[in-house]
Amino acid sequence: MMDRSCWKWTLALVVLVFSTYAEASFSWHMDDFIKAVKQVEHRGPGSAPVAVLRRIRRAAGLNDTFIQHFLGNADSRGPEMDAGLSVYFSKAVHHRVTEDAKEEGVVLTSDGTTVALAPLLLGIEAGFLSKSKGRVQALYQLTLAKDLTHSSPLTLGRDGCWDNISSPQVFDLSDSPSLLTTAQLNGGMDGLVLGTEVFNKSRRPRKLSSLLTQYYCHQLDVKGLDAAPRLIGRRRRENFRQLATLPVLTKQVVKSVELQRRLKGHSNMVEKERKQLIAVVKKRMRELVHKYMGCPPIIPRCMWAAEPYRGTPTNLSLPLSFMYIHHTHTPSQPCLTFQQCSADMRSMQHFHQEVRGWDDIGYSFVAGSDGYIYEGRGWHWRGAHTLGHNSVGYGVSFIGDYSTSLPSQHSMGLVRDQLTSCAVGGGRLVATFTQQGHRQVVNTACPGDALYNEIKGWKHFGEVKKLN
Repeated sequence: MMDRSCWKWTLALVVLVFSTYAEASFSWHMDDFIKAVKQVEHRGPGSAPVAVLRRIRRAAGLNDTFIQHFLGNADSRGPEMDAGLSVYFSKAVHHRVTEDAKEEGVVLTSDGTTVALAPLLLGIEAGFLSKSKGRVQALYQLTLAKDLTHSSPLTLGRDGCWDNISSPQVFDLSDSPSLLTTAQLNGGMDGLVLGTEVFNKSRRPRKLSSLLTQYYCHQLDVKGLDAAPRLIGRRRRENFRQLATLPVLTKQVVKSVELQRRLKGHSNMVEKERKQLIAVVKKRMRELVHKYMGCPPIIPRCMWAAEPYRGTPTNLSLPLSFMYIHHTHTPSQPCLTFQQCSADMRSMQHFHQEVRGWDDIGYSFVAGSDGYIYEGRGWHWRGAHTLGHNSVGYGVSFIGDYSTSLPSQHSMGLVRDQLTSCAVGGGRLVATFTQQGHRQVVNTACPGDALYNEIKGWKHFGEVKKLN
């Protein structure tokens, strides 16, 4: 008979092997996270969304006094999770930024964006547990407000890139440090949107995995987002805009500060202190509103696997006065997925660098039909898009040939309304900027007859004399 010490050692080895196997079998992709959720739903008793969310929250250690105030104690109910899945969820959901600027607790979604899981799951659980409209306000505090209460003067929205798109394992942040990363804000917005949705009992899904699949895995048809359902991840910003106004966000952040003080046993803020807090919060909320309600979602160069710029870029002198509209002609068809749009971007960059001998892809930005803008040379580098005019304007192209048909209404709105609003609000375009078709200043058929006739009706369209 096996003695007790040997049995304990064998059991520990089995747990270690299973944990390692479970970890190795999943990447940090939303598709794999959903597969792990399905395993929890299938293996243990209690597959209702709230029960599954509590078990994941317990595995991830999301159980501080602030969270318990709204959601209760995750340790008090339900059976233990399998060891391997518990290890996976603890790493997948526990958010942190390491000293070497790697962001953990985030996953890549099929549409090319990165989402922090903690605010997403907390928002969904709060939505299921809410009993009245007033209770739903807890959504704001669990998804976004708590993390916006810090007194740090850092800006919002640090982004990054994955080491591998098909099997992501490491997410490296770029740019300067920020208060909240883009992944955290994406997770917060999704948590708020989905939490609000499941609060409505008539639309509650029977499985958490079904809700996540519906939201993150929807396949677009040839009409793009024009024919897509409302509740999908590609629409997170437009759904978020309908829920979160500047006054509501400001109020919820201040309430979050007050609650955290009470939970720590501190006295209430004096009036002067409260006014100072409100001033800081309003400034931060204006930044959030500009970046995540006014600006379109932009896929950075590293995410579509851009080759490096050849040589040294020439910086633009901002703000600029023009935006030049193009179509790609080749590729001739709209792209409907992150994978296809990224491949089209790489193809165009290869053509521009290898055949035309340019330093980089010529366009400043490119609009796909998948709901995203793709970064070309971006806001600061002079492009190679409109001969003789590259220093005075941005070149923005739509993927596809639009001689006889139009891009989707959604993609045109991203360029016509959001990209321009973002540029003006960020000091990159003057408020009186002019939009022109490529053909107005260069001898070309670009951007195609159909698209050119369309942009002639845009608010900022204008006829301007050719520059020397």
